[in-house]
Parts: sequence; C-alpha cells; structure tokens
Amino acid sequence: MSVEVETIDCAALTEAQLEDMVAMGGSFDMERLVKAKEDWVLCTTSIEAGKVQGFTFSTLERIGGTPCVLLGLMSVKRSSKRDQILKGLMAEAFHRALMAFPDEDVVVGSRFVSAEGLEAFKQLTELIPRPGHRAVGEERAWGRRLARRFGVDAQYDEKTFIVAKKGLSGFLDHESTKADKIKPEIAELFSGVNPAVGGCLIIHGWTMTEDLLKLGKLK
Repeated sequence: MSVEVETIDCAALTEAQLEDMVAMGGSFDMERLVKAKEDWVLCTTSIEAGKVQGFTFSTLERIGGTPCVLLGLMSVKRSSKRDQILKGLMAEAFHRALMAFPDEDVVVGSRFVSAEGLEAFKQLTELIPRPGHRAVGEERAWGRRLARRFGVDAQYDEKTFIVAKKGLSGFLDHESTKADKIKPEIAELFSGVNPAVGGCLIIHGWTMTEDLLKLGKLK
C-alpha cells in the first residue's frame, strides 16, 4: 500500500488529526503538539492505510535574508518502514524549499537528542557541528540564530551547540534501523547532551542550489 505525504497549514489542523499523531507513538504528547501547532506554520504528515506513520512541524522563512527550512518538530513511527517514511518527509521538505526558494542555497536546521536523528540530514553539506571541524564565526552565528528562533537561546552554549535544558519542546524524533553503524565520532557529538533534563543539540547544514533542484524533485 502506498504512503501519502501531505502538507497543510498548521492553523487548519483539527483536534482529531493531533490525536492521530499522538496515537502513532513517539516522543510527543498532545500538549507539545498543540504548542507546535501554535509555533510553526506547516504540518506534513505521512499516511499509510489511514494511519499516521510520521509527521513534521516546520516553517520556511528567511533569517537575515538567507532562506531557511526550520524543522521545529519531527517524529517517525518505530516501524520497519521508518527509513522510507523519514525519506518521504525530508523529500517533501526539500520540495517545499525548492518551490519557495528557487535558485538559492538553503539552510536546514533542527534540534537533536541523538545521532540517530542525523539520518535525516545525510543529504546536506557542511553540517555544523561535525567531527574534526572547528566552527568559525559565521557558523557559530548560525547556531545562535537558530537557538533564538527555537526559543532556547537562554540555555544555549555557542561553543558546543548544546542546549543544556528546556530544549525539548520540539526535536527530530527518529530511531534508525542502522544505529549500530553510526560512527563513534558522530556519537561523540552528543556526549554532553542530557535529554533527561531537556538537553539537545542544534545542528544545521546546507543544501546548495544544484542539489536542491534534485532533492526537491524526489516528491
């Protein structure tokens, strides 16, 4: 059975749709989804046989004139098809970005609690932070901008890109089927992250114009 991916305005979400997202399982309860509906502009759902398999709350906007895809919250059902579902949600995000920002390089940013979620960003370039790379001024500036946009700048450390606490109003919630293949140096990025107290890591990357032309047509 095919998977249907659809994006609507968050303002159009019904209580029943939010309840379906909660019923899917994952890390987000109704309270956080109601807040996400208020905080973000677009909601993308992945549906199979009438059941929610994954969803994203996001926005497309410019920060300092630069086009951005901000993934405020994403969750993928822990099923055997979760890699496919994640790919479909990201393909929709790239497609929307291509429609909104043709012929431009685009920043994509989100919050993470583990290295498994980074599977969503595997098609991006110049991830910050990343192993073996010392972030420079403008890269750190982007971390600060995103922390401010996510509303967690008071708890954010610009040297480590870590939000120490109160950062889990939204993040990229995904359990990889290939967790055993995550490189130790990638996992090490999260050594200072403590999700138990609301800690997370803010990561951003770029999709260049020529790449977005390809990624945005995967839909």
